[in-house]
Amino acid sequence: MEKVELKANLREAVGTIAVKKMRASGLVPGIVYHRGEKSIAITVNDKELNRIIHSAGNENVLINLTIEKEKKAKSRAVLIKEVQHHPVKRNILHVDFNEISLSEKVIVEVEIVTQGESIGVKQDGGAMDHPLRIVKVQCLPMDIPKNIVVDVSGMKLNDAIHVKDLVLSDKIKVINDPDTLLLQVKLHEEKVEDATAEAPELEVIREKKEEAPAGGAASKEEPKKEAAKPEKK
Repeated sequence: MEKVELKANLREAVGTIAVKKMRASGLVPGIVYHRGEKSIAITVNDKELNRIIHSAGNENVLINLTIEKEKKAKSRAVLIKEVQHHPVKRNILHVDFNEISLSEKVIVEVEIVTQGESIGVKQDGGAMDHPLRIVKVQCLPMDIPKNIVVDVSGMKLNDAIHVKDLVLSDKIKVINDPDTLLLQVKLHEEKVEDATAEAPELEVIREKKEEAPAGGAASKEEPKKEAAKPEKK
């Protein structure tokens, strides 16, 4: 993974009014976190941050962050931890960064992307079920993949791919349960419903009751009388 450059400024002003002024001037407030050290409040250019996120396609982008006017000016390797968006306008309201070491492994979320059209979908009328679209991987920062591509063109009806079936570099380890289902080609729901509707109804056979004789109720069999026992002399 290549690093991208981003400049930031130390942020001294706090409070709602100060933050609104920052956003109005094209700045995004943010925080840089580093394990065992005090967090740093910063601002970054809104357009630059948007450009980086959109060009990366996701938030797994390795950034070389330079905080200007810092006492000990240095470049920091950071990953985006969280981005807060406006619920309606969708512009960035706040961003959090995690400072990392390039020599230590990190755990990040990576998207699963399918490639091709499966035989089961194209020829057999099936549907591709994709229950898990994000997996967690552990690797060095420079080895973080943009996404994980899975070729599904050979999948037939009822075929499935699990986490353990992913073919990855030895430098990347998936943290999720190996038996977790990623993809499966299923019979389309509409076809299942049609098959159910076309199935013939089973005839229910019931025991036939004895019909009553004409003009009256069914006769009942009289109980048998026991034979009289001889008297003892």
